[in-house]
Amino acid sequence: MRFIGRFPHTIDDKGRLSIPARFRQTLKKRGQNILVLTDFDTCITAYPLDVWARFEERIQNQSNFEKDIRAFLRLFYSGATESPVDGQGRILVPPQHREKAGLNREVIIVGALNRIEIWDRERWEQFLTTSPVTFEDIATKLTQLGI
Repeated sequence: MRFIGRFPHTIDDKGRLSIPARFRQTLKKRGQNILVLTDFDTCITAYPLDVWARFEERIQNQSNFEKDIRAFLRLFYSGATESPVDGQGRILVPPQHREKAGLNREVIIVGALNRIEIWDRERWEQFLTTSPVTFEDIATKLTQLGI
């Protein structure tokens, strides 16, 4: 069960964002109703709790004695927030996440296989038009990796 597609939505004045019905159905099929939000990139990434748990299992195997690992854990986890999906299919996007990702009222919700990305509409359009890496470049790289 995966997240695919992109959907325009709006964030209300309280920071609530309606998750697309298709994505809510995917979460329900997975038995999930909590998303873990991170501000890892120029967007917010929302992980279903089961995907987040698998990531945590892998990261726990890394040495805490390595400076880079400690810095990553510190930055990544301090920016993470659990956000339950409410009865109306909305999540609350905290102010610090909205600010870091530059989210205004209009957003684009993007399915990215096992996670959901929440982009400011203008940043999404800029990404599409100015990204130095093309889809063809990425496809070539994946082919080289045997994917």
